[in-house]
Amino acid sequence: MTMSFVDTIREWDEGVALADRRDWAAALRVLSKILDINSKIFFNIGCLHLINQELDAAEKAFDNSIRKDEHLAISFFQRGITFYKKQKFEESLGDFQKALTELRGNQLIDYKPLGLWYKLYACEILHNVALTQAQLGQWEKAQESLLVALSLKTESKHGHIDQALESVLKQKLFEPVEIEEGVLFRPGKHYVAELEKRDYLGKAKVVASIIPRDDFSGFAPLQPQVEEVPTRQKVPEVLRALEGEPHSVLYEFLPETTEELAVLPGNIVFVLQKGTDNWASVVFNGKKGLVPYNFLEPLEITLSSKQEQEVTPSKAIPAPPGEEPPSRPERRTALDHSEDLSAMKTSNEDDKTQFCIVKVQFQYSIAIRSAIGVPYATVLQQICKKLKLPIHTVTLSYKKAASDERVIADEMEMENIWRSAESGRLTLWCDVSKDKENWSHGLNKMVALHSFEASCPEDLEFCQGDIITVLSKVNEEWLEGQCNGKVGIFPARFVDKV
Repeated sequence: MTMSFVDTIREWDEGVALADRRDWAAALRVLSKILDINSKIFFNIGCLHLINQELDAAEKAFDNSIRKDEHLAISFFQRGITFYKKQKFEESLGDFQKALTELRGNQLIDYKPLGLWYKLYACEILHNVALTQAQLGQWEKAQESLLVALSLKTESKHGHIDQALESVLKQKLFEPVEIEEGVLFRPGKHYVAELEKRDYLGKAKVVASIIPRDDFSGFAPLQPQVEEVPTRQKVPEVLRALEGEPHSVLYEFLPETTEELAVLPGNIVFVLQKGTDNWASVVFNGKKGLVPYNFLEPLEITLSSKQEQEVTPSKAIPAPPGEEPPSRPERRTALDHSEDLSAMKTSNEDDKTQFCIVKVQFQYSIAIRSAIGVPYATVLQQICKKLKLPIHTVTLSYKKAASDERVIADEMEMENIWRSAESGRLTLWCDVSKDKENWSHGLNKMVALHSFEASCPEDLEFCQGDIITVLSKVNEEWLEGQCNGKVGIFPARFVDKV
């Protein structure tokens, strides 16, 4: 009986997740149930047995891991640790030397691309080689091994090699280098991501219906056959509206503000309120906004009016309006008397407002439509609303003509910014600064569950037990934090709350 690749990845990921919570027994049970076990999973099983001090079971698991992959140096290293704890020093020495051979002259092997957050250093292997030689009474060979290890030492954390050399000179034993608990091989992220079910079509949603509380989104069942075909189509007795009075749209209307609503000729809208300034608050397709009332026509459909005429395909499609649409009404007062709708535009064709497309360069690019000449505060508010950012954290800038230097935008500079617009186009840059007043309230203190070694300049290196101040969340798997005076990013699963 075999297990599918998907099931193997799912069980593997579940076992590693249990180990992250330090539930060693549950993690071991899950990983041991996998039928098609590869060398990495056997390595994980051996490490869990080693944590539980089950040395015979750990030795067997590392044997299987090496049988699956004869060049996996980390398995030789861990089996050498197992032999050392069983006081089989000659076997331990052989495995450490085999691990060193598999490095093939390199100073280290970084297993991160294979899913193991660990670097196996040649100097650390030689440290353990010297220890087993000391246990066998080969003090001179132990001293030679440590001298070679010193020449291969690259980082300050390898100071234990100097201490080991001092112990050997005094013919005293020292502690071996071991891998931290919980450092296990993990399945590939792209494989784990594919485990989640994806709904490519989504769930259908009723956008508009004349039936109250209509939530049907499937296919209509088959209807029973009738003997006689009706001579005319059935029509509803009354056009029911969820709210407001039904109106038909006569002319196309394009919005110029966020409060206005786009409609086309033939659309059915429901008027909630009509203002004295000829603007109406309407509902269309589940959206609420403003439309000029002189663009609309009241709609009344009843059974009696429908029965007077036959419904034919030619009459079902209304003819387009034969006259020009009326001018845009002037909005003097808002229907809800709010401040946002109190500033209105005029319908005078000789004094039309000019608009500009503002492109904003951020972590991604966005575009907004703004009236030329509006103050800096208005543009800033539009951009922050689009990016969903607090206004006090955003700084805008622009580039002057024939210059690559960016100038900070403010109220005084806004006139020059509008003059720099070309063909109704303008480009601004958006920078987000951390609000120090509110930043300190979001700090989280976390404790390192495992040591993390930096492999890139942006990584934050720390040791097991260090206290880390989390500054921000980069994504679901990485955090930004501060430790020992340094700031960088690190895996979220390597820390836990204090």
